[in-house]
Amino acid sequence: MKKSVRLYINGVVQGVFFRAFIKENAERYNVKGFVRNLEDGRVEVFLEGDTNDVDKMIELCKKGPRHAQIKNVEIKEERFQGFRTFKVLHI
Repeated sequence: MKKSVRLYINGVVQGVFFRAFIKENAERYNVKGFVRNLEDGRVEVFLEGDTNDVDKMIELCKKGPRHAQIKNVEIKEERFQGFRTFKVLHI
């Protein structure tokens, strides 16, 4: 079964290789979508793929890389969009 979610992650998440960490793990779990920094200091992550793989990615987003300090993760269910890759987007 397929699943799509959009996450908004608050905390110390910019400048700690968060986007690279997410991209590396998304590729490991064959999850598609994107990650990008937002101007307000949050990170936005769009994930889609098999339900189990997306759920694993959500858990990784709640922990982040070593120097990240996650305060809050807002999760919104989304319509499946058929992304073909996982990209790091730049504002």
